[in-house]
Amino acid sequence: MNVTLAVKQYISKMIENSGPGMKVLLMDKETTSIVSVVYTQSEILQKEVYLFERIDSQNRDNMKHLKAICFLRPTKENVENLIQELRRPKYSVYFIYFSNVISKSEIKALAEADEQEVVAEVQEFYGDFIAVNPHLFSLNLSGVARGRSWEPTLLPRTTQGLTSVLLALKKCPMIRYQLSSDMAKRLGESVKQIITKEYELFDFRKTEVPPLLLILDRSDDAITPLLNQWTYQAMVHELLGLNNNRIDLSRVPGISKDLKEVVLSAENDEFYANNLYLNFGEIGTNIKNLMEDFQKKKPKEQQKLESISDMKAFVDNYPQFKKMSGTVSKHVTVVGELSRLVSERHLMEVSELEQELACQNDHSSASQNVRRLLQNPRVSEMDAVRLVMLYALRYERHSSSILPGLMEELNRKGVSEKHCRMVTSMVEYGGKRVRGSDLVNPQDAVAITKQFFKGLKGVENVYTQHAPLLQETLDQLIKGRLKDSHFPYLGPSSLRDRPQDIIVFVIGGATYEEALAIYNLNRTVPGVRIVLGGTTIHNTKSLLDVFWVREKPSSIAILDPNRCAWHLLPYPIQRHFEISSCPFTL
Repeated sequence: MNVTLAVKQYISKMIENSGPGMKVLLMDKETTSIVSVVYTQSEILQKEVYLFERIDSQNRDNMKHLKAICFLRPTKENVENLIQELRRPKYSVYFIYFSNVISKSEIKALAEADEQEVVAEVQEFYGDFIAVNPHLFSLNLSGVARGRSWEPTLLPRTTQGLTSVLLALKKCPMIRYQLSSDMAKRLGESVKQIITKEYELFDFRKTEVPPLLLILDRSDDAITPLLNQWTYQAMVHELLGLNNNRIDLSRVPGISKDLKEVVLSAENDEFYANNLYLNFGEIGTNIKNLMEDFQKKKPKEQQKLESISDMKAFVDNYPQFKKMSGTVSKHVTVVGELSRLVSERHLMEVSELEQELACQNDHSSASQNVRRLLQNPRVSEMDAVRLVMLYALRYERHSSSILPGLMEELNRKGVSEKHCRMVTSMVEYGGKRVRGSDLVNPQDAVAITKQFFKGLKGVENVYTQHAPLLQETLDQLIKGRLKDSHFPYLGPSSLRDRPQDIIVFVIGGATYEEALAIYNLNRTVPGVRIVLGGTTIHNTKSLLDVFWVREKPSSIAILDPNRCAWHLLPYPIQRHFEISSCPFTL
């Protein structure tokens, strides 16, 4: 099961189907992201695709010498844009591919618009998701909930994305869901309805043990997205932000024009692929080795060109040398900025305390250490709030909780009111009252024993003690010990054998720490293949963005009827928004 390969094969098939000749790739906003994550522009250029356009662009020229490959989501807007395109075609012939199931009525409308008979092919190619890594996908959807229920427009979109993953991987799964989450149950039922309705599409070759779709809710483990990370990919996302494999470095002091935005793709960057899951210390050593290799090759490229053979060798080696130069510049810049932020924000000490809060059960030590770091002026506002959130999630019901005192420390530190409110919102979102799992203090005898032995053995790296709840959940699933009472099947099931193909989907967003856990399980557990997906890929900032409406210069005061409190909101505001778990609709 490889989601990156599945999407790449779809795109390759589209281009092959159009035959030889110059082509334009016509996409929408979402399919542009889907394609750009798995293919570089230079790779597609080699396949005679010389132009990339948006279907909603009004300024495209007529180019009858080009064939058009249309890769679009089957939305009403895209279908209408395509109808207008076919009535006044700008290209010689159209090969149309939808990223998901399209209705017969919409196909009929397209056929009626094709008066000039320029459409050569219409197909469904199910690449309706972002293939982040071979075992990790995202739907790039944030704010999917209204309180504890689905945002109405995003349940259908999530269903489409998840069913497209199943179709791309050719899986018709059994479905299990997290009982404590009504959103998980509703998504499971929605996916089941599509499988039933489109049963011909899901008529794949039966396997001895059917595949399994496991639907989880982020609120069951709010701790994992709050932790600083120390592996390359996860660290980049946490400190710099990784959006469709792109990093915005424009705010880095002294950054050159060429490096204001860089792409990190394991498909096209050997160094990144080899260091994706290595820790920060190992990356530093490998960057040094990369620099040394580059320095060794550099003088050879600068030697005098005294003969035709010298010139030929230079021309042959120059593209490789230039690529290596770009790789070195990019990674030295990224790792240098990570190192600067780690030092500036005191993240080594902050992260050590985060791990203590997440993994250990010493309230006295945790209380003292959190208070001490809150008083450190080098600890940023975001990191201070993150520490108090972790303390609140861990010790929310402890008899000696000092949470009110820590909130006072945040006020003394000058932390903004909106950030302080986030502590309460986080407990409401992922606290003990709403969790279906024993995230902090396991009651199960096996889990208690494992935690005890882990404490005896210790860990080699104090910054990587934490294991996400998902890892334990999958361990129980693979061993056949995952309780039906907590994770029931949708509909009747006789499945008792160990599942071999598992698709895990996290409503509210997965994390790169969980992706690392999946990567390790795939490597170490023979006969089991796991793919992880989420409505988005979270870091701390994106998780907290779910809870607040960003402040802008002009605002409007809204009375919260449930809490009898006023809130300042940006104006103009969207028709629907949330403050903590309280939804408003205008």
